[in-house]
Amino acid sequence: MATVAVYSLKGGVGKTTLAVNLAWCSASLSARRTLLWDLDPQAASTFLIGPEGKAKDRAQAVFSHDIEPRKLVQHTAVDRLDLIPADTSLRGLDQLFHDLDKKKRLAKLLGALDKAYDRMLLDCPPGLTETSEQVMRAADLIVVPVIPSPLSVRAFEEIAAHLDRKGGPKGKSVPLMPVHSMVDRRRKLHAAAIEANPDWPVIPMASIVEAMAVRRMAVGGYASRTASAQAFAGLWQAIERRLSARR
Repeated sequence: MATVAVYSLKGGVGKTTLAVNLAWCSASLSARRTLLWDLDPQAASTFLIGPEGKAKDRAQAVFSHDIEPRKLVQHTAVDRLDLIPADTSLRGLDQLFHDLDKKKRLAKLLGALDKAYDRMLLDCPPGLTETSEQVMRAADLIVVPVIPSPLSVRAFEEIAAHLDRKGGPKGKSVPLMPVHSMVDRRRKLHAAAIEANPDWPVIPMASIVEAMAVRRMAVGGYASRTASAQAFAGLWQAIERRLSARR
């Protein structure tokens, strides 16, 4: 199993949109047994692809040993795509990780699901927190959505600098994959940012993507021939190549 985290210091950069669409691509285009784990207390991924029903405030209990992860797994309407939903109990997750003082708690829980899935995607809350530190230890690749603006680019650079300082096993940090997100090529600022980083994948801003909140599914599930759906598919193919190169 390979673990891909979708993470950013900033909120409102299209993180959940990426996580849901990449999970769909993994399950539907690559035919991978895929689990999307929603770690954000806002539970946006859970709303978009989770089954109907009220959250039971059990999401944090997985980390405090009360519940095994597999017991929270929910099947979605997409073949081969499962979900561990988020709820408001995750608001205290950072404090829990601090109190537990177990640096690889998330990695251990992911390992318990290793035989059940080929790909794990983590929809992470924003900020540099105890949760993000757990994610950085557990992920094989971190996808970072970056809106083409100076502040968003600066946030990505801060993540990269933090990982360089911290390092990982044997001094190696988890690789980052920046992605231009919510791009409007008509804007000079966006065009200039893309020109400055031409190797970064580009996900366009489009009304068809915004419709996800109404349709409650990934773009590929209702508009597979659009440029947006193809952009997500192309990004997923690039991620698969990165994962293969690490093995």
